[in-house]
Amino acid sequence: MASIGKTAFVLAGGGSLGAVQAGMLAALCDAGTVADFVVGASAGAVNAGFFAAEPSLEGARAMGAAWRGVTRADVMPLTFGNALNVVMRRGYLFHNGPLRSLLERHIHYARLEDAAVPVHIVASDVLTGDEVVLSQGPVIDAILASAAIPGVFPPVRIEGRDLVDGGVANNTPISTAIRLGARHVIVLPTGFACALSRPPSGAAARAMNAISHLVARQLVADIEHYGAHARISVVPCICPNDVSPYDYSSCAGLVDRAETIARAWIEGGGLKGSGVVPEMLHEHRH
Repeated sequence: MASIGKTAFVLAGGGSLGAVQAGMLAALCDAGTVADFVVGASAGAVNAGFFAAEPSLEGARAMGAAWRGVTRADVMPLTFGNALNVVMRRGYLFHNGPLRSLLERHIHYARLEDAAVPVHIVASDVLTGDEVVLSQGPVIDAILASAAIPGVFPPVRIEGRDLVDGGVANNTPISTAIRLGARHVIVLPTGFACALSRPPSGAAARAMNAISHLVARQLVADIEHYGAHARISVVPCICPNDVSPYDYSSCAGLVDRAETIARAWIEGGGLKGSGVVPEMLHEHRH
């Protein structure tokens, strides 16, 4: 079902780097920017679901406070049970129970259609790889499906389909927002760790870091491709960035830095531009 709105916030995935979107949203809301609907994938689905409950500066501040308190143990705890997942060859490293508990603490409406602003969560069908847009139904299940990184979290079964991370099909769903009626798409990317001193260690950390690079490359291609279909404004992300998407110890700093950068971008007329790809989204190192 297409939304009647014309301005969409599109929130990309990126693990712990999703914290930057709280700062971006605070800057956008403080500048009076209003979304008619929000679209999110993976970590961006977490933020989209949270923000849709209270799409305001107060809501963005609450999201920022939540991100400041998040630890890796809240999302991917290292437990004996998770170790058994590997031994038993269950196909994933972490149960999604801790993430479910985290979401339930912060998202207090039951169904997507109950949100204060329309919210669309992007997931992927395990069997076909097709994009699945969830606009109705249990909000927590939808977010868990969209955030289910293959091999890291288990798939989530919704309406007879096993669903995984929205990033498999469309991690920064600009095309989805346009298909839903957006004429101005404001993209909130998470970027990637361009200033790491050494490669991340551990399977999950390496996988998430690699995915963040793939996401950035696809986003650049999508901006160039869909620029003819809608006005696309891309909020610049943090650069240089030495925080891995698997590192949840630096979320407070990510929130603050992202808000400062977004405010400067808005004041410089960033929202008036279209199709401009921020330099930090191109592959580079420091």
